[in-house]
Amino acid sequence: MHELSIALNLIDLANEEAQRHEGRVSALHVKLGRLSGVVQAALLSSFEVAAYGTPIEGARLVIEEVPTVIYCRECSAKRELEFMASLFCPVCGSSGTELLQGKEMELTSLEMQL
Repeated sequence: MHELSIALNLIDLANEEAQRHEGRVSALHVKLGRLSGVVQAALLSSFEVAAYGTPIEGARLVIEEVPTVIYCRECSAKRELEFMASLFCPVCGSSGTELLQGKEMELTSLEMQL
């Protein structure tokens, strides 16, 4: 379960920022793509367990789901994929696509009380 190691890394980053600003972290905001390989529920529960007994305990982990978006060369357009069975264009069926977003796993911001 690699979500635990991700949660531990998020806690370390939040702790560093809290110490630098002499504050307390109340929330961590994360962007999580559908193709990131991270299970949202597992990350949330791992975060709660990993934060226990740390200065981050009690902070919320706020996850923004990032949709999978491709660029279709045939249509010359960006397309959001509802289903992850393939990266084919949902409009024209072309396999000539480029993945633009959906693999993100990024800590975007922290809410802190100073």
